[in-house]
Amino acid sequence: QKGFTPVIMTDVKPFLLYRVEKEYPMERRKDKNNRVLKDGESYREKEHRYMYRWIDSDKKRHCTYAQTLRELRKKEAEINRNKSDGISSAGSNLRLDDVYKLWKKNKVGLKQSTYVNYLYMYDHFIGPKIGKMKIKDIRKSTILGLYNDLTRSNDIGKTMAINTLETIHNVLRQVLQVAVDDDYIRKNPTDGVLREVKQANNYERPKRKALTLEQQNAFVKFLKSKPLYYAWSILFAVLLGTGCRIAEFVGLRWCDIDWENNTISINHNLVYRKHTDGKCYFSVTTPKTSAGCRTIPMMKGVRRALEDEKILQQELGVRCTTVIDGYTDFVFFNRFGQPHNPAAINREIDRLVLAYNAQEMEKAAEENRTPVILPDFSCHQLRHTFCTRYCEIEPNIKVIQEVMGHKDIKTTMEIYAEAQKELKERSVQNISGKFDVY
Repeated sequence: QKGFTPVIMTDVKPFLLYRVEKEYPMERRKDKNNRVLKDGESYREKEHRYMYRWIDSDKKRHCTYAQTLRELRKKEAEINRNKSDGISSAGSNLRLDDVYKLWKKNKVGLKQSTYVNYLYMYDHFIGPKIGKMKIKDIRKSTILGLYNDLTRSNDIGKTMAINTLETIHNVLRQVLQVAVDDDYIRKNPTDGVLREVKQANNYERPKRKALTLEQQNAFVKFLKSKPLYYAWSILFAVLLGTGCRIAEFVGLRWCDIDWENNTISINHNLVYRKHTDGKCYFSVTTPKTSAGCRTIPMMKGVRRALEDEKILQQELGVRCTTVIDGYTDFVFFNRFGQPHNPAAINREIDRLVLAYNAQEMEKAAEENRTPVILPDFSCHQLRHTFCTRYCEIEPNIKVIQEVMGHKDIKTTMEIYAEAQKELKERSVQNISGKFDVY
């Protein structure tokens, strides 16, 4: 061109391009309405839509489409915002199920029972509902809707237990946190949702009620009065007199009992649950927490019960020879020579409560008195009952915590406070029977 002499040199090439652009500017792209398009924008005539191209932090070319220029530029603004915040476009089509697979692959450090429970919660409650959604489309309102749906309707037609909802939330939060950490989304949409759902549904954690002293004594007396329940009276005596968790109790072996020092060593759990292979069977695990490994002094009643059990097994010529993960010679076992399944013990409690209450109602009617009715309870409430009785007589909370194997002393304090409250009420009632004030 006139007045312009190009020089073919590599080091001046950027300068030449600048001169050409300045003196002979290129015509900008326009759409069908003659509107000037920005860099990266184009209008595809055959498809009747707009396209925007850009290079992300992964050094790869990406593109997005829109029917209108306004819609395209809204997408551009979001893309540029993500780029400035370091949010990768690589996960734009990533679904929640994809992130879940990544989380499941890399999740380590959990006890297998907890891990299997987490998988169940996702596969049963989360995946079928929102697993196919793209993670970029999951909002706080999405999670809120999911939780509300779960609390209002479920398989058994009852309100979902708060601990179940908390577990579901914990799994979903962890899965979405993987997407946050990998820069696929800006923030975790589960933040604050569980608190809102609890407030909206007036969720309160139900308190486990221990048996009263009167109910406990009535239950023990009923078991000992029936020869049919003799074996069960020994089993429940040990449960009531040690405060063991049910998994600790069913895994108790004769070698864990120190007759000389009058103690019981709690060093493992025996759990019956579903494993990663989809089958249910017993396995030995470590205690729930590090505080779970402990030594429990034997009460006189517990020692007598264990001595009677040993004598009974010797008279019958029976012994548990089942081997589970190298452990055998379990103290308590069923007629098939297998350790007791916790669910079977709970079912037996239900039968015993029905039998006792029916008998007690008849007796109370004959004796013209108020019956002592047993509430529905489980194995764990027998642990709670032991702790309550212990709190009523032991002022040292630290000692109670160690015997119970509580990791957090707050757990012990809650039971202690409740026990002292009931003890105080009972004490006032006893005083009122001694003298009148009106």
